[in-house]
Amino acid sequence: MSTQSWPMDELLPHRPPMVLVDRLIAFDAHSARVTAHLGPDHPFAQALGVPVHVGIELMAQACGAHVGALARVAGGAVRLGFLLGTRAYVASVDWLALGADVEIAVTQVFNEDGMGVYDCRLLADGQQVASAQLTLYQPADATSALARLKGEA
Repeated sequence: MSTQSWPMDELLPHRPPMVLVDRLIAFDAHSARVTAHLGPDHPFAQALGVPVHVGIELMAQACGAHVGALARVAGGAVRLGFLLGTRAYVASVDWLALGADVEIAVTQVFNEDGMGVYDCRLLADGQQVASAQLTLYQPADATSALARLKGEA
């Protein structure tokens, strides 16, 4: 795995406060490991912590960081992608503790014509607390895809 890294704003098309992941730890052609700090300023922080269902977006952004890193290595641009669905989201906790640093591990199991499927795991204190399989889509031309969604095309 490569440990080469970039700031998240160079890997994801998101902007604060919706950049929920902090650092790409390592990646290769089919997988990545990303961290997220769940501080009190986290956009989804509540008195009990961060609801574990936010893990779905953490996983999606980890997948985006993986695709973004691959694009950067290949000399390409980071492109917009869409989370289409989540299968088998299982969580063993209801809340992620404030102040925690969580790790998100993603492994690509399918990739064809912009459609991708990733197996994802969310770890807190080294223990898996959630897992899911995400289906994502990255169109070649996101502007046209968004216009079609809005009925403008």
